[in-house]
Amino acid sequence: MENYSLFFLLLWLPWSFFILGDSQLLNSQTQALLQLKKHLEYPKQLDIWYDRRTMFCFLPPSSKVNISCEFHSVTELKIMGDKPSIEVTDFHGFPIPNQTLSVSFSMDSFVTTLTRLTSLKVLSLVSLGIWGPLPNKIHRLSSLECLDLSSNFLFGSIPPKVSTMVKIQTLVLDDNFFNETVHVFDFTSNLTSLSLKNNKLKQDPLDFTSLTHLKVLDLSGNRLDSHLPTIPKGLIMVSLNRNSFNGEIPTQYTLLKHLQHLDISFNNLIGIPPASLFSLPNISSLNLASNMLSGPLGCYNLTCGNNLEFVDISNNRITGSLPSCLNSESGNKVVNFSGNCLSIDHHHQHPLSYCRDEVHKDQSTQNANGLGVSISLIVGIVVIIVLLGIAFVIICRHYCHRRISEQHLLHKSVRENSTTGFSSEILNNARYISETTKLGTQGLAPCRSFTLEELNEATNNFDNSAFLGEGSYGKLYKGRLEGGSQVAIRCLPTTKKYWIRNLKLRLDMLAKIRHPHLVAILGHCIEVKQDDGSVNRVFLVYEYIPNGNFRSYLSENCVGEVLNWSERLAVLIGVCKAVQFLHTGVIPGFFHNRLKTNNILLNEHRMAKLNDYGLSIISEETNNNYKVKGQDPKSCLKQRYLVFEQYICRQMTRLEDDVYSFGLILLETMIGSSLAAKKEGTLRDELACLSKQEGRGRLMNPVVSATASQESISIVISITNKCIFPELWSRPSFEDILWNLQYAAQVQDQIVNKD
Repeated sequence: MENYSLFFLLLWLPWSFFILGDSQLLNSQTQALLQLKKHLEYPKQLDIWYDRRTMFCFLPPSSKVNISCEFHSVTELKIMGDKPSIEVTDFHGFPIPNQTLSVSFSMDSFVTTLTRLTSLKVLSLVSLGIWGPLPNKIHRLSSLECLDLSSNFLFGSIPPKVSTMVKIQTLVLDDNFFNETVHVFDFTSNLTSLSLKNNKLKQDPLDFTSLTHLKVLDLSGNRLDSHLPTIPKGLIMVSLNRNSFNGEIPTQYTLLKHLQHLDISFNNLIGIPPASLFSLPNISSLNLASNMLSGPLGCYNLTCGNNLEFVDISNNRITGSLPSCLNSESGNKVVNFSGNCLSIDHHHQHPLSYCRDEVHKDQSTQNANGLGVSISLIVGIVVIIVLLGIAFVIICRHYCHRRISEQHLLHKSVRENSTTGFSSEILNNARYISETTKLGTQGLAPCRSFTLEELNEATNNFDNSAFLGEGSYGKLYKGRLEGGSQVAIRCLPTTKKYWIRNLKLRLDMLAKIRHPHLVAILGHCIEVKQDDGSVNRVFLVYEYIPNGNFRSYLSENCVGEVLNWSERLAVLIGVCKAVQFLHTGVIPGFFHNRLKTNNILLNEHRMAKLNDYGLSIISEETNNNYKVKGQDPKSCLKQRYLVFEQYICRQMTRLEDDVYSFGLILLETMIGSSLAAKKEGTLRDELACLSKQEGRGRLMNPVVSATASQESISIVISITNKCIFPELWSRPSFEDILWNLQYAAQVQDQIVNKD
């Protein structure tokens, strides 16, 4: 007998290890859960989520928290919060103490973390004080089948990208503050339940007929004020009460053979209720209360369906006799018909004259409202035309005569002889310089104007011994200022004609920028031709970074000590922070920064600093040769509009240029060789190879292969693909890139610490 017991024990043990092993989470999943706990500000429900050693898949389910796992990944996550249920009638997008999460909560970062749980099928985050607009990136949870974010403080619009979540079947966003029009009802037909009750939604007439599998629709408690929506025939439960729907009940509603529950109470519906609505084969509950429905019901020989159990037609304008099938004495139906003008004794009925007067009053009100709307519309159009005319005149005067005012300001700035070359009036009017750029001088001297004599002395008249190299933005020299500090001096090519005032303003904007991962600009110098006063040469003076560029540390063939994977990630994270700052921390943002590995410098602590950033604002055309005298105002305005339109297009293209260029830096960091001469097809092939284990051994830099964990490198390969080939994935923002790099570094650190 003991032998049999031992045999079964030995047989069971391998299977038990298999089951346990199969339920263990990947490190990336564990880290994402712990990060979510941090985002949610450590709610007490998640106290059992101790650290990365927690057996998340084996935690006992409760009414507050439940996690289910499959194949090393989280497939179900449910968290029920305990934020106070104090009623908030309005929410303006700012945190509320003790009800929402704090001001440091970021909905965008929170959703970015959620998207790391790529196998998630069920997500329920209820009453957690989550606040902010729901980001479009929620659609990245492509495996999601059920999403419940009810009883939070979400506002704005429901992201249109939700319609691309092809597997979603249940969407619940109840008790939030979504307050814009609804754009997402072209969902895939897999959606079976849609509940958006108790928000602030508003919309033109809605059409849900494309949702052929929809069974439950709840839009109650919103601000919808159109006609009743068009709905699919397969619906079972429809709740549209407590809105401002108007018009008559559509005849389409009488064809809903599967409908069991219909609540359209507390709206502004008019007309006679369709008799066939009461006789639908499966209808059991029908609530038409508190509308403006009128007319007799009995003249249609109204019959009731066999399953009808509850009817409420109270507080309308219904007249005549009560149909026999609605008589509360017949059958087991619950019927509420008070507050009408029915010819029934008692039961709280109004006199017939009341309903007739109310109907006439409603019609008069509607006519008056229609007339008022028409008058308001005409007045509004006239006002808009007048305002447009005034704006047209102001714009033409401002822009067509701008060059005269610029000459005036330039002369004034020269008279004041300020250190920057600008008058106080010009500096005060440079509103687009962000306050952020004035912070963090990092112990460096403030930016200033240099004379050509100072630069000649610093470089020994730009001697070849001071020459450091030449790039697309001109020659670079090393110099030493009078005080002994070393600097790098860039001589910019001047192929364009610049207005001096415009050029100085741009240089001053650039020199004000300070960030730990940007090479600081200490000042500038403009050399002017003596004969015509035009710009001859432009110099930028940078802090000197002594330890070379990033490219020289990427492969064994380079002169520097080769960086391991953790050190490379630290450099990439620093540069990503710098570019994110250039895009979003400065107004206006600096785009098209020509990101390359040889433009990333390392200081004595191997801290990354991005060089040659923002120079596109100097290389742009700054002189738009508009006529001043005798120019047609319409032509002037049209030219200005075209320039603005071209500027917006350029900025969008440049944003994508930076993402693409950073993707190339990521790829070069992994393989260690320059990508300058490689074509797009070659890059695509190399990335495809890196996605496979055998390809990594052939292409990846040996130091990276020896020091990087497979999971960390996979994260970087994934974001690199999205940067370089956006037609296959949605284009990432630099915030997304930064999150992925930081996450890859966390995963790498865990492996290193474990070893």
